[in-house]
Order: sequence, then structure tokens, then C-alpha cells
Amino acid sequence: MEKETRYSELNEYELKQEIAQLREKARKAEQLGMVNEFAVLERKAIMAQAYLLNPKEFKPGEIYGIEGDPGVYFKIDYLNGVFAWGYRLGGTGKEEALPISMLNQKK
Repeated sequence: MEKETRYSELNEYELKQEIAQLREKARKAEQLGMVNEFAVLERKAIMAQAYLLNPKEFKPGEIYGIEGDPGVYFKIDYLNGVFAWGYRLGGTGKEEALPISMLNQKK
């Protein structure tokens, strides 16, 4: 059985390789109509991308757009690792966590 490696343990080159492999697998899954597999692989790629970013560039109290969800904005309450915790503006007000790779430029 293959040992699962944490993204936090990989260097930049290894993360980029992993993202490329995940995107290729996701593309193939999409072509084969495997919607669930495609969604899982896309989410893994987003998570791996988060480890390429510097969490210090994301500030609590700031508002960011959400990648893949145009017109929806996210206000960060606090950061925990590569996750931004907060809530969607105009949403239910429930706290949620998003990988920082899903956040766009400050709005």
C-alpha cells in the first residue's frame, strides 16, 4: 500500500507535479463522464494549490471573490493554515472554511 504524502510535506516542484497529475486525471474522468471522480480530483488540485500560496497575503477582515463562483464574495474572519475561515456575503451567515487558493484578489 502506498504511503499517503501530505501536501504540507511537499516542496514547490513536487506540488506543481501533483497538481498537473491531478488535473490530467480530472480531465480524463470528465471525458469518461465520471462526474464524482472529476469533482474529487478538482478539489484535490485546489487543495494542493493552496500550499503554493502564502497565507500571510490573506488578511482577516478583508473581502475576496470566490474562484468559480462569480459575484459571490467571502469575508475572512481568521486563517488556520491554508484555510480561510469566514462567511459568504449575502449568504446564510454560516461560518465555513475555504482553501486560500479559492480566493481571488481583494474586492
